[in-house]
Amino acid sequence: MDFGDILDAWEKQTAIPQGDRKRRKLKAAHKEDAGKKGGEKKKKTDAPLDGKPAQQSSSRSHDILAAWLENHEIYDKDADTETMYSAAENRARLLRKKPDAEIDLHNLTHDKAWQALEDFFQKCSALNLAKVLVIHGKGNHSNGEAVLKRLVQKFIEKSPLAGESGYNPAKTGGSGATWVILKR
Repeated sequence: MDFGDILDAWEKQTAIPQGDRKRRKLKAAHKEDAGKKGGEKKKKTDAPLDGKPAQQSSSRSHDILAAWLENHEIYDKDADTETMYSAAENRARLLRKKPDAEIDLHNLTHDKAWQALEDFFQKCSALNLAKVLVIHGKGNHSNGEAVLKRLVQKFIEKSPLAGESGYNPAKTGGSGATWVILKR
């Protein structure tokens, strides 16, 4: 959505329909005529149509605009620090960054772990998180190979939300946890 589309949508939502403008003018004219008939002289003012002073009207417009922008998920790209970095700087920063969220898959079956991963990645993506940690264990208690570790690797390969991944240093879990940078 470009700025022109935003402006058009804003004008449509905040514009007073033509019929309403005519009705308001007729009502105002009718009140003015009624006041003159009753012997009162009403002074014509340049007040806005909503009847509020000009300062309040512009404040109200600002509030309406802020609410509209909030509802339509518009953000200030200039305030977004991620766009200020080059791709290489951004990648390096994300690699050093601590995960924004984590999920522990211990004691889950294969199917429940897969579903939990799908839900977790969807929520994290919706929250615009950059990096997550998936704790799956090393497979020491598995009969044979590490089931959850392989499942996480397969999930990361297939998920459109998962980007680069790797293991933490040994002191913070090592190969028992996988970090994942989420795609935007």
